[in-house]
Amino acid sequence: MKIALAQINPMVGDIQGNSAKIINLISEARSAGASLAVFPELAVMGYPPRDLLLKPRFVRANVEAVHRIAESCRGIAALIGFVESNTDTVGRQLRNAAAYCTDGQVKQVRYKSLLPTYDVFDEQRYFEPGPEVAVVEHAGVPVGVSICEDLWNDEQLIGRRLYQRDPIGQLAAVGAKFIINMSASPFWQNKYPFRMRLFGNQAKRCKLPLVFVNQVGGNDELIFDGASAVIDAKGELAAQARAFEEDLLVVDLISSASDRCEPYPKGIAAVYEALVLGTRDYVRKCGFKEAVLGLSGGIDSAVTAAIAAAALGPKAVTGVSMPSRYSSEHSRTDADALARNLGIEFKIIPIGEIHEAFENTLHSHFVGLEPDITEENIQARNRGAILMALSNKYGSLLLTTGNKSELAVGYCTLYGDMCGGLAVISDVPKMLVYQLAEYINERAGKEIIPRNTLNKPPSAELRPDQTDQDSLPPYDVLDVLLEQYITNEKSVDEIIAAGIDPDTVQKVVKLVDMNEYKRKQAAQGLKVTSRAFGVGRRMPIAAKFRY
Repeated sequence: MKIALAQINPMVGDIQGNSAKIINLISEARSAGASLAVFPELAVMGYPPRDLLLKPRFVRANVEAVHRIAESCRGIAALIGFVESNTDTVGRQLRNAAAYCTDGQVKQVRYKSLLPTYDVFDEQRYFEPGPEVAVVEHAGVPVGVSICEDLWNDEQLIGRRLYQRDPIGQLAAVGAKFIINMSASPFWQNKYPFRMRLFGNQAKRCKLPLVFVNQVGGNDELIFDGASAVIDAKGELAAQARAFEEDLLVVDLISSASDRCEPYPKGIAAVYEALVLGTRDYVRKCGFKEAVLGLSGGIDSAVTAAIAAAALGPKAVTGVSMPSRYSSEHSRTDADALARNLGIEFKIIPIGEIHEAFENTLHSHFVGLEPDITEENIQARNRGAILMALSNKYGSLLLTTGNKSELAVGYCTLYGDMCGGLAVISDVPKMLVYQLAEYINERAGKEIIPRNTLNKPPSAELRPDQTDQDSLPPYDVLDVLLEQYITNEKSVDEIIAAGIDPDTVQKVVKLVDMNEYKRKQAAQGLKVTSRAFGVGRRMPIAAKFRY
């Protein structure tokens, strides 16, 4: 039995475009000899549709599209993710569904049983869980159809079962010969090996092959890595599609033969591929063709520029150096060298006169007050205004360049360096930024990011001889502390007990909490860690919690 794993990159809300892509792949799968083509979760509308689901016309359009797609299912069947109305008189009005289409019609519909509400997920806002599971008969074979979270209920790995129901076990119990899982599983660093262990456990537990079809592409802050796969009944990987790109993988479940088992990028390479894909899709799906960003000569803007150039092509990226009276000579030369290495356009727009004009305008209002962070932030806001002007004039999306460590402690300026439409590395801790820089050079086989940029002490250069460590702990210490506090939700006492200086812990935790208001106003970021600043972390701003 040949099954086609149709790994697509849908655009949320583009029902017509997504449908055309699905129909084309059904035709390709049929030509490749497949009897069944399987698509990701909510493939018709793209995942996550969020509050578009509250628009009745949108839901009707997706149902109509499924029936149009079904007309192309002749000589082949397809499983297609969509949303269906809940006809019960009790419960939420929609169900996350899979349509089994064959002979030109939607023959059967199956529903998602487990609805996640953690991290970036909020499916109980929209969907009613499906009723009892049932197999789909395909070519005389009972097939268990599950949708994404239905598979993620493994107490061996997660530590406890998250749900009372066990749809995978139930499908095995009612006679399924193999399990299909239609997914939209977002990427984060190190998730892939965990995911594969979980899938292996589920396949071994049920003694059934598992077919996992995952969405690929970036939708807002979420990045989907694809890597659709077949896991055999022993829990071993039998076939795998490409990661971070669209693919059609045809496998034979009877012979377990496939000509492809694509490798998954390891370590920092996966983070790089995710950021490139997320940047490309965010820029293009939002209707932009070009990007602009500030180049300070520092590591963060260098990595952001390199990712943008890889995502959009060098000709679509403009870097801007905006030196002030405090800018070092190497800031200018390193930014220029980076731009030449990447082949991107490079502009120099000094802000000295603008900065001085601001200071003169405010001088009479600041009499008797010592210069402080106010004057420093004026420079950042001068730069932000210039970059926004270029963005407006040329229709380029402004990319911000701040990293996760800075954003966590508020080491960034509202309406200054935080200006922009996409925060490319806002979920990348500082030490990981350095790893990305080294990987970018290694991948290119030459120096893309200047060695001086990698070696010099990080500095905002907003006052004479400034370095980041004037205000912050060393980044290797800060990143460990932030991981414990933000990702692992450890208390101050627990972090201190792990060996970090108490004063440092107290200071950093206070900075994290008091800067929530900044993060709420930050540009959209790309999620690449398990705990990002975004829809998955919902902290109050006006709040007080004593440690």
